[in-house]
Amino acid sequence: MANSVRNTVILGSGCSGLTAAIYAARANLKPLVIEGHEPGGQLSLTTLVENFPGFPDGIQGPELIENMRKQAQRFGAELKQGHLVKADLGKRPFVLDFGKEQIETMTLIIASGASARWLGLPSEQALIGHGVSSCATCDGFFFNGKEITVIGGGDSAMEEALFLTRFATKVTLIHRRSEFRASKIMLERARAHKQIEFMTDTVVDEVYDVTKQEVTGLKLRNLKTGKAWDFPTSAMFLGIGHVPNARMFAGQLDMDEEGYLLAKGYVMTRVPGVFASGDVVDRRYRQAVTAAGTGCMAALEAEKFLEENGR
Repeated sequence: MANSVRNTVILGSGCSGLTAAIYAARANLKPLVIEGHEPGGQLSLTTLVENFPGFPDGIQGPELIENMRKQAQRFGAELKQGHLVKADLGKRPFVLDFGKEQIETMTLIIASGASARWLGLPSEQALIGHGVSSCATCDGFFFNGKEITVIGGGDSAMEEALFLTRFATKVTLIHRRSEFRASKIMLERARAHKQIEFMTDTVVDEVYDVTKQEVTGLKLRNLKTGKAWDFPTSAMFLGIGHVPNARMFAGQLDMDEEGYLLAKGYVMTRVPGVFASGDVVDRRYRQAVTAAGTGCMAALEAEKFLEENGR
């Protein structure tokens, strides 16, 4: 495989990447999907998806992803585990380095998504997996009957907090600003829940207790008064957004100030034959259905590019 030039390689196996794989495979492009660090993307960490068309009663995120994976494979897509180390987009075919092997491809669809954003505290990083988490659906169960904390002010934070009420006796949602970025419906749901309390204008300065290798509390600080205090909690869940997984293309593709890839015509990058779809390029909508839509667009553009270049 390493010595043959691929028609198209798709980086990412979330909603966008798998939709691109379905369309590319049906066009007989024999796409190779590189699953990445987080196979299935963010949907694989989601519980009930209620807003994806065609499922009136909703569908579990992992089930939706598994259905897409089977559909792509049915049409001939190949899925492979791996993580891109570096890429050379300055020559054609493009050369993708995965550490143990290099793959050449005529077109590239970047659907590598975005990863959870962290506060960046040393104590937080030391306690990831020991009470610090960015995935309520993964780790909420471990804190059944405990009081826990969620950090953030957008829809992600509200969704995390609401989900965690299934396990926690109380969820305290901490936000650094006075106003919330969350949609009205999500904020109203969270405010109406008797197990969720809100703490605004507040930041986390420290996570306790690294020496015990478990979260026992937080050092909080009010940004308006400057007052600092210790706040007991059994876990801290992050709901403060995501970082696009596009660092390996720095200097080769256009990005905005936060690292999201910039595309024209929805999915086309500045390098002909390289397309971007899903959350790695979409900082505005970030929905499963929009990710799927741009994955479809990217595959159609890749097919058109190959036809125009006699492939």
